[in-house]
Amino acid sequence: MRLRAALLAVASVCALGLAVPGTASAAEGDFTYRYYEEGEIQSGALVDPPSGECVEIPEVADFEDVYAFRPHNKTRSTVTMFKESDCEGDAYYTLKPGGKATDRLKLRSVSFS
Repeated sequence: MRLRAALLAVASVCALGLAVPGTASAAEGDFTYRYYEEGEIQSGALVDPPSGECVEIPEVADFEDVYAFRPHNKTRSTVTMFKESDCEGDAYYTLKPGGKATDRLKLRSVSFS
């Protein structure tokens, strides 16, 4: 009887361990950028953005021909930036952790490794 109870306890612990969800992978740190709103330059940031997913820059996502610019990658991951939405198009650029770009680099979506 004790053996059965011990086996049941071990099996329960193993099942509980498998049921706990894993942590999501994120690019730790901030990815900052600038954008125009009502003719004024504003600052925006993605804080601990998810890795391996396409992330739209929220302040420019709903506008055609409006882009974010002057990115600064303060995360621990390399970022690939796209001029088009949904991380599509031939116009893209990468920044290593700590990297910056000028106002001339325009972006609408990003993906972190």
